[in-house]
Amino acid sequence: MTAPYHPPVKRSVTIAGHPTSISLEPVFWDALEAEAARHALPVNALVARIDVERMEADDPPNLTSAIRQWLWRERQSAGAG
Repeated sequence: MTAPYHPPVKRSVTIAGHPTSISLEPVFWDALEAEAARHALPVNALVARIDVERMEADDPPNLTSAIRQWLWRERQSAGAG
């Protein structure tokens, strides 16, 4: 497991055919990769789904924040079940 206080790591992802960079702490990259595997999706596809959900909000957060929030909700849902 990655140390929880490591600085953010920037990675490139492709959303709807457009490359973008996302900076997340390694613990969030690990969680995102695990959730992508759990949903049987490539990381890019999961990020694209999260992006669509975020754009439906009245006041959409930036993509990095949306990913963190989505991962937190998934963790909460998993703990409740």
